[in-house]
Amino acid sequence: MRNEIVNLLKKENKLSEKTISEISNIEIDDFSQVIKDLGNEETEHIKKSEILKDLKTDYIGKELYVYREVESTNTVAKFLSMHDVENGTVIISEKQTKAKGRSGKSWESPLGGVWLSIILKPDVDQSKFPMITLATGVAVAKTLEKVGVENPEIKWPNDIMINGKKVCGILTEAIAKFNTVENVIIGVGIDANLEVSQFPEELQSGTTTLKEELKREGNENLLIKIFLEEFEKISELFNHEGYETILKEWRKRSYSIGKIVEVREPFNTYYDGYVVGINKEGALIVEKIDGTLKKVISGECIIKN
Repeated sequence: MRNEIVNLLKKENKLSEKTISEISNIEIDDFSQVIKDLGNEETEHIKKSEILKDLKTDYIGKELYVYREVESTNTVAKFLSMHDVENGTVIISEKQTKAKGRSGKSWESPLGGVWLSIILKPDVDQSKFPMITLATGVAVAKTLEKVGVENPEIKWPNDIMINGKKVCGILTEAIAKFNTVENVIIGVGIDANLEVSQFPEELQSGTTTLKEELKREGNENLLIKIFLEEFEKISELFNHEGYETILKEWRKRSYSIGKIVEVREPFNTYYDGYVVGINKEGALIVEKIDGTLKKVISGECIIKN
């Protein structure tokens, strides 16, 4: 994280050219206000003023920082979460150069997409944290419905699909101190005004964009505003233990339930099965080939044709 913050400061000419050894002596925490100030500077495509105008939220996005280019909005969010920001602070960038998805996979983030992270300070039992990713998926799906997408679906645990192709990914990371989770960072990337041809060839067959699905360009600032409003609604459900409502909304938009999948759990545990559903903790329930039921808490599910 330190190197990424230093690189952002250098790119924006907030640090003179120094040797690596000189930079290593800088107390990077001293630059927290500079990073915030950078997020308040004028940007070309994503407009803070347009997002905040008539934004119908109480806390999500009320503190908002927009950047021209960062390596990862999650990294900036992690850094700022340690430096006096409010619950619901949002970090947005017009481009990301080294974004990461689940399991360290690269995440293409060119100009034209919506790349943002939200800092949450949830006051709930840690066992419920997996529900945050599911709740975020519901918020994204509802946002897409509002801009004209028919039947967006959620692929467990963190992808949003349109007509069987990925349009959005979610990455949730917990920031812990002394075994206590202090903040949760929720990264969201929506392929909005992009062409599929902008992505690496190996990703194109399984990827789509809002522009291609809706046959028109959309307003990225409006998309962000709608999402922040939908996210606060679902976040309030989460905060007040409305888990059954979240699960109900998730299940009716599920892309995974009822499909044959290859489950890839941590430590190279792979097996095939049939997705029965998700339980009240948000874990995927899979019936294995031998008929036994397996609870999948973390990992990846590859849909099999």
